[in-house]
Amino acid sequence: MAIEWSLTIDCARPAKLAEFWALALGYVQAPPPVGFGSWEEWFTHCGVPEEERDQGASLSDPDGVGPRLSFLQVPEPKVVKNRVHLDVQVGGGRATPWEVRWPRVLEAVDRLTAAGATVIREYQLQGKPDHMLMADPEGNEFCVL
Repeated sequence: MAIEWSLTIDCARPAKLAEFWALALGYVQAPPPVGFGSWEEWFTHCGVPEEERDQGASLSDPDGVGPRLSFLQVPEPKVVKNRVHLDVQVGGGRATPWEVRWPRVLEAVDRLTAAGATVIREYQLQGKPDHMLMADPEGNEFCVL
């Protein structure tokens, strides 16, 4: 049996970064824990001070398939290359004809750039563009395939 897991991203502005990744992945704000009508209700129940309630954000896959993503505010900035990164697989995979796949990649790159991401590098495979290495608005690297 597989173990349920989530990915936590340290950041400076949790709500803003969660907004970017919701757009990138088609995710939505995670619902509050079972038994609570809102996150505020849960925060109050758990005794989370009001000044700490904006120090995190959480996203979930609306279809319930992908892992949950959490964003936690930390004081230090990102200083080195990620050792783990996300692959945003919008193109359909390498089994999808390049003529179909690559326009999908470029559309996603345009959409994510407009939302605050930056292109770091385009990678080639057998003389054709294959995928893009990008950075989210806080500099975390990810690939668009």
